[in-house]
Amino acid sequence: MENKGMAEQKKNLSSFIQEIKEIILSSRANAVRSVDFCRVQMYWQMGKRIFEEEQQGKERADYGSYLIKNLAKEIQPEFGSGFSYRQLAFCRQFYKTYPIMNAVRSQLNWTQYRLLIQIDNEDKGSYYEHEAVNNCWTARELERQVNSSLYERLLLSNDKESVLAVARKERITQ
Repeated sequence: MENKGMAEQKKNLSSFIQEIKEIILSSRANAVRSVDFCRVQMYWQMGKRIFEEEQQGKERADYGSYLIKNLAKEIQPEFGSGFSYRQLAFCRQFYKTYPIMNAVRSQLNWTQYRLLIQIDNEDKGSYYEHEAVNNCWTARELERQVNSSLYERLLLSNDKESVLAVARKERITQ
């Protein structure tokens, strides 16, 4: 009888420990997502300020590239390579692509947004954005899907479900 009680206690302890581990892992994952989204918000705000400063109420900027080059020269030594001319240009493009902050999805990170803003077709970009969120694609997976022309293959396909099944790794191509 005593052995049965001890076995039950061990089982309960093991279950308890597993539950605590899941809480820790979940919290860590949430913390990473939260930091990623704060970074996305920072780049959006920077893009907005760069765009506003360039435009100064005009339809086209007079000194856009100089502004970004000078800004990069000033802030990169203090804040690092994440603030290079190229990165700041991405910030501006990010704001131009997503001018409403509420349209920016917290499920996507900066690397994913950098991929999305480089897609020149609005429908195509929107498709990849929705698929990345709905399928929890990593940046690497999103890049793979864009490079494999999933959107174009779907548009050309008569069997869209089959193409999607391959994209979602539900089916292996022959």
